[in-house]
Amino acid sequence: MEMPGFLYGFYERKLQHSLDPERIPKHIGVMVDGNRRWARQFNAPTSQGHQAGADKIHEFLGWCQELGVKVVTLYMLSTDNMNRSGEELDLLMGIIANTLDRLDEDAEISVHAMGAPELLPDYLAERLNKLTARTPAHEKLHVNVAVGYGGRREIVDAVRELLHDAVARNADIGKLADGLSVDDISRFLYTRGQPDPDLVIRTSGEQRLSGFLMWQSAYSEFYFCEALWPAFRKVDFLRALRDYAGRQRRYGS
Repeated sequence: MEMPGFLYGFYERKLQHSLDPERIPKHIGVMVDGNRRWARQFNAPTSQGHQAGADKIHEFLGWCQELGVKVVTLYMLSTDNMNRSGEELDLLMGIIANTLDRLDEDAEISVHAMGAPELLPDYLAERLNKLTARTPAHEKLHVNVAVGYGGRREIVDAVRELLHDAVARNADIGKLADGLSVDDISRFLYTRGQPDPDLVIRTSGEQRLSGFLMWQSAYSEFYFCEALWPAFRKVDFLRALRDYAGRQRRYGS
């Protein structure tokens, strides 16, 4: 039985007011999972689920801006997703392109692309490049858009770029190997220069990484929510933040 609207609103406000601003995660990674299953629940086409998921992204980013989150990484399309049917991929790429256009309309959001642009249609890769090149005058939120992204591929790309850099500097590869550190590889990740995620949220009840930020999430806190992404509510997000605030982060110690 659902809570009446006015009680739901009261509970949401009470929950939000209970959060300590100092305990809000600065960087949140989100695995936006469950669009297709949400559509099946309503006997709707898959494209409707993807569109509902895209609409939820903009709603979610508004919550993050309101609560003071500084960085959000969205797992929108993995390299594994590229194996879906051509028809579904075409529709999904179009929805992602429209989502990028809507992000471009927010002057307080900056966008960084993560993934393999060569796997994407030219028009989508071009929009990502254009959006990434834009620098807001007053940035309120930085959004990493993981499209055509794979965690293993990111690490391979980082090591490849590190080696190319060493060759360009005429560095001794043997000495590089002997002194190789975590920071050396981190300098070449897609998220270079950014803080690692404090909290990673996955919707739809699945409890696995699926290759998302494999390197960066080594010490992240994880929160798994049963709600499918299009049905993810602000109260679900606030509960995730409350749960995060109650944890004692140990960073492996």
